[in-house]
Amino acid sequence: MARLFDIHPQSQRTSQVLALLFFLVAVMFIPGLLHASGLQEITEILSHPEQYDRQEVMVTGQVTNIQLATNREGQPAYGFLLKSQAGALKVISLGQVEVREGDQVIVEGVFSHHRQSGRVIIYNEIKALSIKPVNRLNPDLVG
Repeated sequence: MARLFDIHPQSQRTSQVLALLFFLVAVMFIPGLLHASGLQEITEILSHPEQYDRQEVMVTGQVTNIQLATNREGQPAYGFLLKSQAGALKVISLGQVEVREGDQVIVEGVFSHHRQSGRVIIYNEIKALSIKPVNRLNPDLVG
């Protein structure tokens, strides 16, 4: 007979997924928790861009305005706006698009306050090292 707190192998994965979802929801709605988890707030980066220039950052927000591109070497690339309630940052990444319009994601990458691309100066951009959707469950984690 199973006791109330016995965890079976199959339900252990479900518990891990639920714990991750709980954490992500808490991060979205408890402002102080962002800093404790290593996440920076978009508003903090936009308020002090020189402090974060060329630094690795981790932020969360919603994917909007996805645009496909190719880099100078002909490799596929894409970009999008990462929006939160208080602001937006540009995100660029190499490879095929792995996110969808409206996805809530965690982006880890290197922030640039400004960079020049030809005659254009691009402000407040993250070159993504990883982009993880948080509103779609990973089927490998669910038993």
